[in-house]
Amino acid sequence: MPGPWPERNNHPARVVAGREMTHRYPPPPSLEELGLVPPGAAAGGRRSGDDLPKMKKFRFQLLAGWIAGHFPPCTVADVGGGKGLLTHHLGRAGFQAEVVDPVDQPLPPRYRDLTTGRRVRLGDADQVARRRVPFGPALGRRYDLLVALHAHGCNLAVLDSVAEAGNSCVVLPCCVVDEPAAPGPGQNWFMWLVDHARGLGLQPEFFALNFRGQHVGFAVRGDRPAG
Repeated sequence: MPGPWPERNNHPARVVAGREMTHRYPPPPSLEELGLVPPGAAAGGRRSGDDLPKMKKFRFQLLAGWIAGHFPPCTVADVGGGKGLLTHHLGRAGFQAEVVDPVDQPLPPRYRDLTTGRRVRLGDADQVARRRVPFGPALGRRYDLLVALHAHGCNLAVLDSVAEAGNSCVVLPCCVVDEPAAPGPGQNWFMWLVDHARGLGLQPEFFALNFRGQHVGFAVRGDRPAG
């Protein structure tokens, strides 16, 4: 459950075109503010959350593991998936995943297996499914689960798709790039997206992963995938 939030006035939040944004946004809420760690937990006692050492380069492995622990195997769109390493790990976990990204990029040549600690090399025979088109709600309804890990220009489209189709999504927003709308100066991008999701009748659930950088996200569970 989300933590307590300061009272807000009843004036509608200013919304501007995403391409007009030239300012920086406040950082995402802390783990305490999101209710992911008890208040005061970072001050002493057992280390957790932001006190844990950050894994620098393993966001795809960690996110794939989190998804596998919270959703059954299903069809997945890795929205703006770039090189496709997240799709690769989801495929190994039993998901029917594919990259949805108009820019075609090869898989990285290697990655580290977090279980064994060894580096795994990828060759020409290692491929992931790709759909080389921009993401939109019409495409999004084909999948059970939409994953937007720093998916520039697609966060609002992912939420709109889930609201229309009743599927699920996992969103870790980062920068505001090429979105059709965005919060005004001084507003928090993360919570603005959360409020947008709630305005669509969705129920975001917060989570955090242990890697460096923007590592908090939210999931929305729809009728799909079942189970």
